[in-house]
Amino acid sequence: MPTYSALTTLPAKEPAEALAQAMEAFEPEPTGIGVFEIEDGSGRYEVGVYFEAEPDDTGLRLMAASHGARPFVVSEVPQTDWVAHVKRELRPVEAGRFFVYGSHDADSIPDGSVALLIEAAMAFGTGHHATTLGCLLALDRLDRAGFCGRNVADIGCGTAVLAMAAAAIWPNPVIASDIDPVAVEVAEVNVKANALSDRVRCVEAAGFDHAEIARRGPFDLVFANILKGPLMDMAPDMGAHVAAGGYAILSGILTSQADEVVSTYLGQGFALSYRDEIGEWTTLVLVRGQ
Repeated sequence: MPTYSALTTLPAKEPAEALAQAMEAFEPEPTGIGVFEIEDGSGRYEVGVYFEAEPDDTGLRLMAASHGARPFVVSEVPQTDWVAHVKRELRPVEAGRFFVYGSHDADSIPDGSVALLIEAAMAFGTGHHATTLGCLLALDRLDRAGFCGRNVADIGCGTAVLAMAAAAIWPNPVIASDIDPVAVEVAEVNVKANALSDRVRCVEAAGFDHAEIARRGPFDLVFANILKGPLMDMAPDMGAHVAAGGYAILSGILTSQADEVVSTYLGQGFALSYRDEIGEWTTLVLVRGQ
């Protein structure tokens, strides 16, 4: 039986969230509603609504018009075994010494690599996206240069792949946080699957706003692979929580946005140590002044 998606865009987060809330009362009842920032630097947001029955086109047009949105584009979504599809499409990722793989590729782990298991069903933050890849490469570069993270935090951790990478190469505890409770649950599953439960602690928090994060700081390395907006908002907290001489590895930044992010962090006492561009995405390595 097919399902249906209805997608539209709006110019800002607040009207997008208002439309999403209004769609909860739509008939037929949606099976899912999501609001996502479009990662093209435009500042626009997409509202996606999913149905088991074909939605009423007139009702959708009226709902979009009343919220200043573009008309919904409705598509029939064929049934797909997405986990099986991801297993076919996602190949292992090599980033320096790190090898991120699913269990279906367990027989292909190279000798001498630092292997991190992320199952295909946990597809957000598997290392395939350029932002995660850039962070792993930055971590590998810091380690090879002689840096050893003694106190590390992964803010907005997703699957916790970055926290696990740090814990796998350094004998020190890492704290990983995410604002999404589902992400925290996924992170905990991954940490356990990689036998790192004694080294990685996962907590639900918005940015640095958690008692345990405050207690553990300041940090000599902080990952934040999020998006430009939250990274800009987080800059003062980053300056307060990274120790003098410590590093921040930032990603989720379009290359066109990187200079603005760098400028903001320079104002918080950081200096640019390194920047790496992969496709349209940039990863920044910043060091906090003494």
